Amino acid sequence: MPNKLINETSPYLLQHANNPVDWHPWTEEALELSRSSNKPILLSIGYSACHWCHVMEKESFENVQIADLMNKHFVNIKVDREERPDLDSIYMEAVQMMTGSGGWPMTMFLTPDLKPFFAGTYFPPQSRHGMPGFDAVLVSVADAFHTKSEEISKVSEQVTEQLRNNMSLVTQDSILSEDILTTAVSTLSKNFDYQNGGFGSSPKFPQPMTLEFLLQYYQQYEDPNALELVTKTLDCMMYGGIYDQVGGGFHRYSTDAYWLVPHFEKMLYDNALLIPLYLHAYQVTNDSKYKRIVEQTIAYIQRDMLHPDGGVYSSQDADSEGIEGKYFVWDFKELGDILPSELFEQAREYYSITEVGNFEGHNIISVPNKKFDTQPDSNIDDHTLLEINELILSQRYQRIPPFKDDKIILSWNAMMLKALAESGSALGSNIYIDLAINNANFLLKNLISEEGFLLRIWRNGNSKIHGTLEDYSLFADALLTLYEATLEEKYLKTSIELSDKMILLFWDGNQKCFYDTSISDQVVLTRPRTVFDNAQPCGASVATRLLLKISKITGDPKYSVISEKSIRSVAPILLRAPSAAGTWLCTLDMYLNSGQEFVITGERSNPGVIEFLQVIHQHYLPNKIVIGEVNDLPSFPILEHKTRTEGSPTAYLCENYICNQPTTQVNELTKQILMSAPK
Repeated sequence: MPNKLINETSPYLLQHANNPVDWHPWTEEALELSRSSNKPILLSIGYSACHWCHVMEKESFENVQIADLMNKHFVNIKVDREERPDLDSIYMEAVQMMTGSGGWPMTMFLTPDLKPFFAGTYFPPQSRHGMPGFDAVLVSVADAFHTKSEEISKVSEQVTEQLRNNMSLVTQDSILSEDILTTAVSTLSKNFDYQNGGFGSSPKFPQPMTLEFLLQYYQQYEDPNALELVTKTLDCMMYGGIYDQVGGGFHRYSTDAYWLVPHFEKMLYDNALLIPLYLHAYQVTNDSKYKRIVEQTIAYIQRDMLHPDGGVYSSQDADSEGIEGKYFVWDFKELGDILPSELFEQAREYYSITEVGNFEGHNIISVPNKKFDTQPDSNIDDHTLLEINELILSQRYQRIPPFKDDKIILSWNAMMLKALAESGSALGSNIYIDLAINNANFLLKNLISEEGFLLRIWRNGNSKIHGTLEDYSLFADALLTLYEATLEEKYLKTSIELSDKMILLFWDGNQKCFYDTSISDQVVLTRPRTVFDNAQPCGASVATRLLLKISKITGDPKYSVISEKSIRSVAPILLRAPSAAGTWLCTLDMYLNSGQEFVITGERSNPGVIEFLQVIHQHYLPNKIVIGEVNDLPSFPILEHKTRTEGSPTAYLCENYICNQPTTQVNELTKQILMSAPK
């Protein structure tokens, strides 16, 4: 008989709906059951692409004896961390405080008033390799809860107090200067792997926000070392196993220092962040290999991750048929059977395919011999390589695919929306712009409540869960990017409206900070506040950068006042971990260095206006704003005295509201852009 997860929409929760465990979703009913029965809560948090989450389900949650222990002693609550990042943030902080490490599945034991008193991640069903068995943990924790209540109360109070202190981090206003940026680059350089690219050793994550900062720093300050850190990492990743050479798109992270053996799940947010990073590298270097990665990764999204109505799915699992990576790796003989002999010989040489393989007797398709070259030499041409990859990909589609989490998450879709809008405008692709428009319209239709507030999750026609700070900030920012690509006024209007709601719901003027959850949401232990980037940009840093741009566009000082207070409050802690503060560092650069302000007059469908937009977006100008004529919005100060020249579309390039001569010529605007750039 199914448990109470059967009525949920999350694919991850539904995977557990037929466990013998009496699972509950996080609801007031479940919390009240814990209080009324005086049973502790066993809170298990994971997500559908999590390998060890699947392992623990098979080993423990489908084990009748273990399920009986869970049902007897606990109220069991299962949470999809992608639906409830607030709960995940609070309790993962507690896990790290209590154990010194974190990860998923998160296994947390709570008192009926939701305070943590024992924590862990993955537990095997029985003790092995020095790890306690889950069966023994359940018995010990249940016994301690009832026989050592004073000790449990003391521990839970201490952890909760520390959680509240961490989440309400008190910071002081700080002087904002270029020294913060320079010191951050120096620190990042010391931790850089100059042989293999990336930071640290293993496991190795792409860290796109950090690399975006380094690219932006190079553009502003002409530091060749900053550019080397970026290009070295991008080259090593794009030739390694972390990149799907055959089908496009990036896997989650590398288990080694060489980017060869990935954790094979593919997450929407990784790809949504890496697309613009490679695009910006192409704009800066004019190296077409980066453009190729952009195009291949978007092709993967179109082919495998797109809902028919325009939304983008969340993730693909690492496992298929119960084996991690099976969908993506190849036997030597398999490839020999798939490819004609001449193509097989070329593929074998280019991809270094061997009979022994490079992963448990199989081959992860990668380019190891070329990996550290910026311009790899090869006898294989692009057409032949495409033919090889298409033949392998066609055969791969005959396999049983990994599970796909098909829920639509607003913030993740917003990142992809921004990536598509930027790629379309920079590369002159109407296909990408249309994808962005369809995605935006899907989100606007399905993830805004009747009251005008954002919802976080959509699946199978059902929208739910209040939007978080990251949902508001990333979606408003993405709509602004789409506006700058199209000059479609409704996107600017909605971006400003969402920015105002974001301030109302998440900004605390007394603490001078943004919180992750709305002022109207239920507070669980404490109101979470994220300061650093994780796998995704910190919502507060995105919000702050967004308001800097909205301030320039509207001329309304309320936005600049909030953004300045926000960035001053975190400045002292940015240097503690610059690798986790990339978005804040980009925001600080925007605050310190005024970007270009483009005003384009003329109908947005006019070919002259379209040409102006194309030349603007071809260049890497990370701090720019672009605005056209407005009809439904009030005229902004930046638009004053900006008129068409003799009825023709006209471009104005300004900085700090000081403008060059207006021009009707694309070539002249190009010259002005080149003169305005830092380099």
